[in-house]
Amino acid sequence: MTALRRVWDWMRGRAPETERPRSAVVGAWGEERAVAFLRGAGFSVLGRNVRPNRRDEIDVVVRKGAVLAFVEVKTRRREDFGRPMAAVDRAKRHALNRAAAAYLRKSRHPDLFYRFDVVEVVGLPEDGEPQIRHIENAFPFERRLVFPVGNRPKRAAVRSRC
Repeated sequence: MTALRRVWDWMRGRAPETERPRSAVVGAWGEERAVAFLRGAGFSVLGRNVRPNRRDEIDVVVRKGAVLAFVEVKTRRREDFGRPMAAVDRAKRHALNRAAAAYLRKSRHPDLFYRFDVVEVVGLPEDGEPQIRHIENAFPFERRLVFPVGNRPKRAAVRSRC
């Protein structure tokens, strides 16, 4: 981009054009491939890059039958330093638990089974078809989080007359 073009854009109030980092491009490509894989496996996609609160994000929320899955997508160029699942450490699991709890609160605790899945995408866009692994029920909900069982009506309290 020429200097004149940058000055012209600045005068018109436009933000300078910046290229996305290569890791962001590969990550977005991996997420696209993961969503296509999940749709092919019979899941319906309810949301992508869902932000149920200010600080957390769920990559993909899918549903298949009575199962609602919160999916974390991990894309790596190769597995020289371990599997992509290894990047879902304790802090990331905690953030995903917090995000899922906020999502469930906002959706009024649908009467479904909830779980966390991880989809590993290994490869690069220019290398052709990537290797994709879907790890169902990759880790549990934290014990401190208690989820009600659906929208069942609450029983009325019975008071005794004494």
